[in-house]
Amino acid sequence: MIKTVFLFVYFFPMVLLAAPVNINTADAQKIADSLKLIGEKKAQAIVDYRTKNGPFKSVDELGKVAGIGDKIIEKNKEDILFADSLNSARSQAPLSK
Repeated sequence: MIKTVFLFVYFFPMVLLAAPVNINTADAQKIADSLKLIGEKKAQAIVDYRTKNGPFKSVDELGKVAGIGDKIIEKNKEDILFADSLNSARSQAPLSK
């Protein structure tokens, strides 16, 4: 029982921190804090790509960023936004193979 309570207390705050993030406006720290399997270096690569190429339009385009592959996109696709509206900008586009 104590182990279960400990695990809940330990992991529950992480769930609360994860929230959809607009990858077209967020800074690298916000992206790293909000998305799974994305640390500071990958988050900075996303920001650098966006700065050079303009706003992302799809999850497929996010896959063009160095270090961001299908596994990372699949884990995060429900939390990646392309605009500030949750209803109209959630990444629902299928991954192209």
